[in-house]
Order: sequence, then C-alpha cells, then structure tokens
Amino acid sequence: MLCDDGEIELNTPRDRENTFEPQLIKKHQTRITQMDSQILSLYAKGMTTREIVATFKEMYDADVSSSLISKVTDAVKEQVTERQKRQLDSLYPIVYMDCIVVKVRENGSVINKAVFLTLGINTEGQKELLGMWLAENEGEKFWLSVLTELKNWGNQDILIACVDGLKGFPDAINSVFPQTYIQLCSIHMVRNSLKYVAGKDYKAVTSGLKTVYQAPTEDTALMAMDAFAKVRDDKYPQISKSWRAHRENLNTLFSLPPDIRKAIYTTNAIESLNSVIRAAIKKRKVFPTDDSVRKVIYLAIKDASKNGVCRSRTGGWR
Repeated sequence: MLCDDGEIELNTPRDRENTFEPQLIKKHQTRITQMDSQILSLYAKGMTTREIVATFKEMYDADVSSSLISKVTDAVKEQVTERQKRQLDSLYPIVYMDCIVVKVRENGSVINKAVFLTLGINTEGQKELLGMWLAENEGEKFWLSVLTELKNWGNQDILIACVDGLKGFPDAINSVFPQTYIQLCSIHMVRNSLKYVAGKDYKAVTSGLKTVYQAPTEDTALMAMDAFAKVRDDKYPQISKSWRAHRENLNTLFSLPPDIRKAIYTTNAIESLNSVIRAAIKKRKVFPTDDSVRKVIYLAIKDASKNGVCRSRTGGWR
C-alpha cells in the first residue's frame, strides 16, 4: 500500500465465508486516495510526469510509476469534458475573451497552438470560466465555432464582450450575438502602440494614451486624442491612426458608470487567470499531446479557484 509515509504492507483478515469487508482501505486498493490528490496538485503546478516520480521518491522513498501518474491524471479528462459541456446561464453581463499560446508536439513536429478562454461575469457578479478551446489556427471561422458552442450550451445573450483586438473578432461576436457591445482592451491597445515607440518615449506615450482611455466622457477622450496626436503624430502617426480606427469598439465604456468602466477597459480579469496558466505551463516547454494541455490548464484553474481566482465579485453593474 502506498501512503504518505511510503510503502507499507497490510495483512487483511480472512474468514471462511469471505464476508469480511475492510472499512478504511478497500480490498485490492493499492494506494490511499490522498496520494491521487497530491499527484494532481503537482501536475497542476506544471510538474512533468518524470518530476512527479522523482518527488515521490525523494519525499516518501516510494517508487511511483509513470503509468500510475498518467492513469491518475487521465481521470481528469472526463471532468474536462463534463465541465466543457455543462449548461451555461442564459445571460452574462460581461464576458472576457483571450488566448495564450502553447507548444505542442504533433506528427513529429513542434507547433504553436492557441488556448482560447472565455471568462464570464454572471448575474451575481461572480467570475465563471465558460469554456476552453485549443486550435492551431485562429481566425474568424474558429471564433465563430467557439461563440456558436457558447450559444448551444445555453448562453443566449452577452451584454458586453471584452476582447484584446484580434482582427475580425468583433465581427464574429456580433454575427452570433448581434446585440452585444464590444469593448477592446485599452491596455492591449497601449502595448500594441508601444511597438512603434523608442524606449526613451515609452513613459510619455503611455501617459498620453492614459488620458484618452481614462477620460470621463467620450468627448473628453476625443479631445485628449487630438492633443496626443498634435504632440506625437510627427514621430508616431500610426498610434493615433490605430486608435481612431478602433474608436467604435474602444468607446463603449463611456456610456457606462465608473464601476463598470473599471471592469471592462482592460481584460485584467482574464489576464489574472492567464498568469495562473502561464505559471503552470512555464516548466513544460513542449506538451506531448493536446490532452496534456487541457489536463494541466484545467487542474491549474481548479487549483487557483480555491484561492478565489474564479470567485471574486464585480459590483455596480446592475
């Protein structure tokens, strides 16, 4: 029997009629279930199968096989499938959509794949992970399939969708949820703008753009952009051009009360979730399969939820 203190040998009482039934450790059980929890916890923190084997050897002097660890973690796949297809609420006031990139081995090659996440704020103001998808190629066709699945799972309406500015994404959202308002993440816009900027100008450009997205009204924001352009267009004309081109989906927040603006001008709500995932995948430079990606991310999110990552409240939107 494998337990916290290593391997122990148990003698099971026997009777002639074979009616004895152990209460604590069942017949044929070879490990205590707490061990499974430890394996899953280590896996969620990004440890590879080999590292988990070494950890159990070091801590408990127990020889745990790679196949056992795979068996324990494979049991999670069913949980992932069940969660992915559960019935969603019909309405989410706010939904954040974002993706992170992982490396996966496929057909002898290592390729980049996008893990696409949707995080909803429900009508109680609580965060809820709505779904997770894995794809090699992002694009409008892929996003349409994701949004259609959300609708098929019961989500019939989204008031505000917060996205990071991926090309074609707003159109895909409005084709499935035509009444949804789009709010582009201002912080992503700032980051994209800084790609054009010399290091010595970072602080001034960032400060100038902050006066735009933190303006009290849309008219004030337009004046702030005019003032920014007057100072910066000679050197960085692409910045004001890009912000003005995205004006419609950047200015949604100005029609909303301050508490809601704080919640939607950035996708920080889902970025905090992404940081949990990145910490879990950091040690794994390459994943062997798509399933291994899903298992690690699901377990990392589940583990983080205990600390409130998916349970905090957003107030003031009613």
